[in-house]
Amino acid sequence: MKKLLILTSLVVALIAPGCKKEYLETKPTDQIALEEVFTSTTNANAVVSGIYAYMNTRTTTTTSNAQGKPGVGGILLGIDFMGEDLHQAAATWFTSTGEGNYVSPRTDNHASNLYYYRTFYRMINNANYVLDNIDLPSVTGLESEKIRLKAEALTIRAYAYSYLVQFYGTRYNAAAKPNVQLGVPLVLTTADLIKPRATVEDVYTQIVADLDKAIALNSTTKANKTHADVWVARGLRARVALTMQDYPNAIKFAKDVIDGGKYPLMSQSDYVSGFNNNALSEFMWCAMPTTEQGDTFGSFYGQIAYNANTTYMRGTPKMINSNLYNQIPVNDVRRKLWEPAPTAANFPLPTTAFTRRAYMSRKFSVKTVGDPSLGDTPWMRSAEMYLILAEAYARSNQDALAQTALFDLVKVRDLTAVKTVKTGTALVDEIMINRRVELWGEGFRYLDLKRLNLPLDRTAANVPNYVGTSVANLLTIPAGDVKFLFLIPRDELNANPLIPPSAQNP
Repeated sequence: MKKLLILTSLVVALIAPGCKKEYLETKPTDQIALEEVFTSTTNANAVVSGIYAYMNTRTTTTTSNAQGKPGVGGILLGIDFMGEDLHQAAATWFTSTGEGNYVSPRTDNHASNLYYYRTFYRMINNANYVLDNIDLPSVTGLESEKIRLKAEALTIRAYAYSYLVQFYGTRYNAAAKPNVQLGVPLVLTTADLIKPRATVEDVYTQIVADLDKAIALNSTTKANKTHADVWVARGLRARVALTMQDYPNAIKFAKDVIDGGKYPLMSQSDYVSGFNNNALSEFMWCAMPTTEQGDTFGSFYGQIAYNANTTYMRGTPKMINSNLYNQIPVNDVRRKLWEPAPTAANFPLPTTAFTRRAYMSRKFSVKTVGDPSLGDTPWMRSAEMYLILAEAYARSNQDALAQTALFDLVKVRDLTAVKTVKTGTALVDEIMINRRVELWGEGFRYLDLKRLNLPLDRTAANVPNYVGTSVANLLTIPAGDVKFLFLIPRDELNANPLIPPSAQNP
């Protein structure tokens, strides 16, 4: 009898790729039979809700030995620390998690590396349970509910694979199709426990197929913004198309989201309110933890909110690279998210125990006064769609349309802005600066460096303030360097005979 584990009153399966004993032989007492779950859409909904809960679950000694990993939010923080725009004032435990110094990606038994791999495959396997069973005759409930659950499972699976293939495969190159370089195992049913590494091309083909199916199901109903609807699927389709240099589809799906008007850009007052509330109009998809589900030290906001009352944040606020900050126009509201010279007057803090650092961030704040680390973590915002649209137009030589798409975003951020007249490479550069500023701290910079085959450079001109010791003085990496490629975790190699040592990444 197959079983699912009950986690925080929601259903989460603990099946992972390969056949490692700790994945397959976990037998807690609080289980229910798989056959009992898929008897109704109500029960099946608990499986999907459980995936979202897992996406926001912090690590513990029983779930991982990776420190400070609050689910997907922790991964997004980690990979932003792999860029050059977000950093901190000194080496701390956040350094030892291994992302900013590129130790964990290149160490096959590093806890953070394994955490990334496990997190996304557990999401995939739970989604597979839904996709394998939701259409069985034994599942009672409205057809509309079955469609919604199927669409959400497809979107979740595509989302997870979109990260895995970027971490563990080399970059997608539209000029070298098919991309036959090795990606990750394609686990598409609950029976797929041991699979070889699929090619990067095959993984992206599956991601696109899943998203196209989800979009075709056109599920527009969701309980709250933790759940993925058709707009999230379209947004993810645009994001993936941009990664694949498929600019026509990046344009199509980003424009679909913008023209749909469901997630309008925030007002300037909302923009500086802390990026912590699902009610903000731009939030398309986000984690919505409750106080009971929160964790003082291990949460997303406990690691990035300027006013999170934790030992870590009191002593080591997150900072923006001054080289990037200095490129923000003086009247742009985004400039208010960081403070070049913080004082008690211009940057009040909860207590005198908090440290001020030059260029420290106030972008993220805790949601509730008195709760040291609670907030709704953004997974997708509509602002990203404007940036995708502008970049895709510019990279496909449609400069006028790119200028307009960029201006549609910038004019809301800067009420004195005028439409750029730049073209070609200069226009692309302006769009990318806006992308770096807009999405700071939300998990994009490392992925952009990799997809565009750019070098990492933390020593850029204009006297940057990047603190080298916070990343063990790893300040530059050449474009295309092997450091950008994660090693397959050793646990997977040990458990999966179809991934021999010869199939490990270089």
